[in-house]
Amino acid sequence: MSEISSGLSSGAYRKQSTEPATILILPGLGNSGAVHWQTRWEAILPNVVRVQQHDWDAPQRRVWVEALNTLLLHIEGPVILVAHSLGCALVAWWALEYGHALHAKKITGALLVAPADVEQVDFPVAASGFAPMPSLRLPFKATVVASSDDPWCALPKAQSFATNWHAQFISLGACGHINAQSNLGDWPRGREYLMALA
Repeated sequence: MSEISSGLSSGAYRKQSTEPATILILPGLGNSGAVHWQTRWEAILPNVVRVQQHDWDAPQRRVWVEALNTLLLHIEGPVILVAHSLGCALVAWWALEYGHALHAKKITGALLVAPADVEQVDFPVAASGFAPMPSLRLPFKATVVASSDDPWCALPKAQSFATNWHAQFISLGACGHINAQSNLGDWPRGREYLMALA
């Protein structure tokens, strides 16, 4: 599998902390099941918390953003966001609405995997309020990981998201939606990307 990095400068870098970071798992539409790499990471990595949403199947952007923000307010110490699919749009919307808040400074990085193109014509109508995708510079360093045959986001569109967010961009080649069907197991390479953010 090939990898391509844009080499773009990332958002504001934070001073290294000796306190271990909390890893926040942000699944997409429908949540991440038992064999999804996000769920496997919960079992093998320390300090992992999944953001629980009220409705995984008919998400409303405002509700999802508030759930993330409420959890962030209650976490002490540094945080790394690990988002998949619609979870990447959630991160962008949260940054748009709360990125200048004091508690945003605790976020040291974000791993944004297989961002869903919320502007795609066949994007599920059950997801409300996520389009258009915010195009701001993220206030923390970020890495976007995408696939060349993702049915929910064309590779050039994923790269444009990374450019807008001032994030590093990595292409995995043909890996589908980088989900359970991609047969990644506990995705060791993804954990390398995570550790690079930490």
